[in-house]
Amino acid sequence: MITDTIEPVAPPATKRCNLLLHCGSSAVSRGELAVVPTPPPTLSWCPIPHLLLLQVVEKALLARGFTVIEQAHGLTHDGKRYFGLLQVTNNHPRHETHKVVGVRNSHDQTFSAGVVAGSQVLVCDNLCFAGEIQIARKHTARILQDLPEMAHEAVLGLNRYWNIQQSRIACYRNKRIRDAQAHDIVIQTVDAGVMANSYVPKVLKEWREPRHPEFRPRNLWSLQNSFTEVFKGRLDLLPGRSERLHQVLDAACGMN
Repeated sequence: MITDTIEPVAPPATKRCNLLLHCGSSAVSRGELAVVPTPPPTLSWCPIPHLLLLQVVEKALLARGFTVIEQAHGLTHDGKRYFGLLQVTNNHPRHETHKVVGVRNSHDQTFSAGVVAGSQVLVCDNLCFAGEIQIARKHTARILQDLPEMAHEAVLGLNRYWNIQQSRIACYRNKRIRDAQAHDIVIQTVDAGVMANSYVPKVLKEWREPRHPEFRPRNLWSLQNSFTEVFKGRLDLLPGRSERLHQVLDAACGMN
């Protein structure tokens, strides 16, 4: 049984991990997560309990040498949608960001169970995701049996995304830009569907008056953090926004 597979994993202590909750969501503990009801399966759909998915991902992380040092969990839509955020370490030298893993699941068939590789900027807790790995495209009848192997395969892909993210950050930091270029990039992100027009003044304010001295250099890294500072509070939208934002900034940096 899959329950026996995950039993050895000791749950890490739940701490603040800056889980950026959005409107209509609620922060929950692991205990509260455990009592969220899972809908009954049908012939073509077998939903996964939120806590079970979290435990299987934690076990896969542990098997690959990662330690979860902080975590936070949120529910929306009456518990039907879950997003967990895990800060992890594998004893490698720390850069200017933490490694984070997003775990998400739905009981209303909105999206598949999956993990998202991300980074959290040390100085300001800004979050940005590098890429998402689906654990299962569909909640099919065999998903409970296949879930551990799927989770291990997903965790194997996390390092690839984190390596991409570190190369990306280095490129962004080395790419100096002027105000006119920054303004043009901001408009490009609107065209690319990163954000609505109403966000433009907020992003430009963060660019012109950085809250942290680390972002005063006029480069793409500072501009990215202007966006992620404004995006705080909508964790549900952040994976998609991150992907589209990277497409625009990578092109400006010559990474495409």
